[in-house]
Parts: sequence; structure tokens; C-alpha cells
Amino acid sequence: MNFLDIRTDFAFKKVFGSEGSKDILISFLNALINVNGRLIRDLTIVDPYNIPMLKGMKDTYVDVKAELDDGSRVIIEMQVLNHEGFEKRILYNAAKNYSAQLGKGEQFHLLNPVIALTLTDFVMFPGQPLINCFKLLEKARFIEYSGDIELVFIELPKFTKTEAELDSVQDKWLYFIKNAGKLDCIPKNLGQEQEKAFAIANEANLSAEELDLQHRKRDFILIQKSSIDLALRQGQEQGLKQGIQQGLEQGIQQGLEQIAQNRRTTIINAHQAGLPPATIAAIVQLSIAEVEAVLADVT
Repeated sequence: MNFLDIRTDFAFKKVFGSEGSKDILISFLNALINVNGRLIRDLTIVDPYNIPMLKGMKDTYVDVKAELDDGSRVIIEMQVLNHEGFEKRILYNAAKNYSAQLGKGEQFHLLNPVIALTLTDFVMFPGQPLINCFKLLEKARFIEYSGDIELVFIELPKFTKTEAELDSVQDKWLYFIKNAGKLDCIPKNLGQEQEKAFAIANEANLSAEELDLQHRKRDFILIQKSSIDLALRQGQEQGLKQGIQQGLEQGIQQGLEQIAQNRRTTIINAHQAGLPPATIAAIVQLSIAEVEAVLADVT
């Protein structure tokens, strides 16, 4: 069996944002986020996956939106490539979805919380845990101002568990997202929702149009990653060349300064031993005038 690489944005929406994915998405969200300390019982998938909508899109990301049973809204995004302004875009999308709830003349108390859940295939917060959650807090005493906008980041490179080490629903979902595209069979000991997700991701169950779309998106991402890797490598090589050149220039300068200091010490010592300037000049291979200038500087 061949499965879609769930880290591609379109495959992610196919699995978690399709019409029949409600139970999958509920299980996924309950495993990864905390919504006021309770389990999500029901939700509505906003703007479900469909081929015509995706085919015309030129964005590098596609999000899954859901309205929960308590009115809260969740935006889920899979981001493979980092780019300038990425963090600001996440915050902007969350704020936009928060403010878009109100129509003209409606009261602010009608606003419901928004959670932006972002999974990245790159590290954003080095040295921090797998999952990081941000909300508005007083910066000195960490008093919560509002929990209405919450940003949750999950960095897939930090998830390193093997199939044998999966011991929670959260582990199973993250393993599915990170590894499905590399597997040729469904792992054992999965829940009903994960098995259903694998069935949706099974390429045998996709139309030719869907497969073409997914493969072209995967190829686009691979090309972008290769371009980034090439740019980094070229930058490192150029930096190394510049570093070597600067190192040579710096080394030469330091060597010349050391030679001058050694000559100065020799001139002073020879003078104190009673040697005439002409003899000292011959020893240090300088002119008599240069030797006398050094001696004049120390007397």
C-alpha cells in the first residue's frame, strides 16, 4: 500500500477536512489541544476539502477550519516550508478569524475563542518542548488577560518516537502525520479514527485527479526544499571562502605586527648591550635611520 504524505497541505486537508472526517478531527484535536479543560464532543468542519477549490489555489498552505460545539473556532494548518513573515501570518489569521465573527452592529461579548493550531515540519523554538502554546499574558506576573486567541505550535522534527514507542493517542496521530508517506502498511494497535485516516490517505482510494494534485504539490515542496538547501550550501561555501580570505589577511597582519615587535625588542636589547646603530641595523635588516627612530622613541 502507498499512503499520501500527510505533511503536504492538501493531503492534510484531505484527511482532516473532508466531509466524513468529523470523528477523525475530533480525536485529533482532543489529543493535541486543551479546550477549557474539556473534551470536544462535536464540531462542524468549515469549508470542507474539495478538488475544484484546491486546484485553483496558489498559496503554499491550506488550512482546516472547525467550529466546536461550544462556539470556539479552531484553525489547523500544516506548514512544511518556513518563510519570512510566517509567524506574523499565523497571528494575523487568528486575529482575522476572531474579528470576522461579528457583523456590523453586533456586540463584542458574542465573540468566541479562536485557537490556531500549527504543525510545522521545521523547528521554530530551539531548546523548547514539542508543543508550545501562547496566549495574552501580563509580561511580568503572567496574569492572563484573555484566552480568546491561542496559538499552538507542534514541531514535527521534535517527535522522534518509533512505532513500538507509541503509548498515547497523541503519539499515534503525530506518528501518522510524520510517517504515513513512508509506510507500506498500517501500523498495529491504532484506534478506529487513525485506521480511518490511513484509509483516506491510501492512494488506492483516491481519484486520478486527486493523485495528480497531491503528487504535483509534493513535487513542488521537494523542489522548494532543494532550492533552500542549495541556497544555504552556496551561502556557506561563500562564507567559508570569505572567512579564509579574511583569516589570511588577518594572519598576515598579525604576523607583520609580531615581526615589528620582535625587531623593536632586538634593537633595544642590542643598544643596551652597547652595540652601535650601524651594527644593529645590519642585524635586524633595517636602515640606520629606522634603528635610530626606534631608539629615540624609547629614550
